[in-house]
Amino acid sequence: MSLIQLLRILWVRRAAFAISMVACLFIAVIAILVLPQQYEAKSRVLLDLMRPNAVTQQAMSNAMARAYIATQSELITDYRVAGEVVDALGWTKDPKKIAAYDRSGARGTVDLRRWLADGIIENTEAKALASSSILEITYKGKSPDEAREIADLLRTSYIEQSIAFRQEGAERNSEWFRQQADKVAAELTKAENAKTAFEKETGVVLQDDYSDPQTERLKALSNQVPVQMPGAAALVSTPSSAQLAQVDAQIASMSQTLGPNHPQMVALKQQRQALATAAAQERAAAIAASRAASATGPSLTSQVASQQAKVLAQRGNVDQLRKMQARIDVLRDQYNKTMQRASELSLEAASRESGVTLLGNAVAPESPSSPNIPLILVGAIAAGIGLGFVAAIAAELLKRRVRSIDDLAVDEVPVIGRIVSSEPAEGGALPSWFARFGSKAA
Repeated sequence: MSLIQLLRILWVRRAAFAISMVACLFIAVIAILVLPQQYEAKSRVLLDLMRPNAVTQQAMSNAMARAYIATQSELITDYRVAGEVVDALGWTKDPKKIAAYDRSGARGTVDLRRWLADGIIENTEAKALASSSILEITYKGKSPDEAREIADLLRTSYIEQSIAFRQEGAERNSEWFRQQADKVAAELTKAENAKTAFEKETGVVLQDDYSDPQTERLKALSNQVPVQMPGAAALVSTPSSAQLAQVDAQIASMSQTLGPNHPQMVALKQQRQALATAAAQERAAAIAASRAASATGPSLTSQVASQQAKVLAQRGNVDQLRKMQARIDVLRDQYNKTMQRASELSLEAASRESGVTLLGNAVAPESPSSPNIPLILVGAIAAGIGLGFVAAIAAELLKRRVRSIDDLAVDEVPVIGRIVSSEPAEGGALPSWFARFGSKAA
């Protein structure tokens, strides 16, 4: 079938187009009159995703931010938020709402509050604006004031529920951390009691740096042993001798760049002379004390040997005590960290920070958002054209007619003649613009 034949068929069957067009427009008008008018109000909030948490000082990553925005959008259409709006509006005590609830037949399946909240959720939409952290809350109501009021109530309820969720989660986690801290505290007390009992039993005591007094005494005696050796007086270590060695090192280093009369070199030499005098005096006093001790008691060598035997005898107990002290230190550190986290969560539970900034109240719309009359009419016209086209083609296929030479044309079979009638063809005269599509007679 050529385009010319199709146009002829559609012209002849133009009544089907008219009927389908009128029917679709009639249905569209009925829909416009029947569908209730809805007004759309929008309320916006800014999600503070880039600002660190007031308590933990932690900021969200991009992946977490996307998930957070999606979660907040779903939260706005949750029953917990919509239920608070129902309570704020007082709908559960409104006779009209109760009567509508009874007419709906929902009684016995869902309660009144849930039924009303579902109605709000059905007309609520929350989405983030493109490439931003702004969350837009849209509500469709039966009147401009209702849409504006409920949009603002949804935003307020959402913020309150966000705070409540954070507080509940922080309080729950804080309680868990406190329970763990109590367990650690019990283990810490048990470990400290065991260490104390072990110290009483063995007589071994550790200092804060994990050293025991017997070992420290052995070190002190060992440092005095060279004094007993002949010609070893110069090996006695004193505080002034250590400082003297440092000054000598400075003089040797600075003499490579400074002259002997430089003020710094002169000052260092004077300081060295004073330290040398003090070191000699301290060394002499140490030698005298050592000789006095040798004359009145056992020699230092015998004291070192005796002290070494004591240290070796209690080495096993000291090692065991150090292990016990290490466990105590670990438990104490664990307890401190757990209590610190519990305290942070307690502060977060008491905080009213919602992480949301209000961006102004909703405005009552001036015109309804639905039904969309232009869209309905355009759709009706398109549907009428499509339906008319289908009806015309179907009617033609059910009752085929010969309307022109083209309908009789067969490949390689020429038309040898035609009879022209003086009466108009079925369906009325064709419009003048069809003349240029006329067929040629052979």
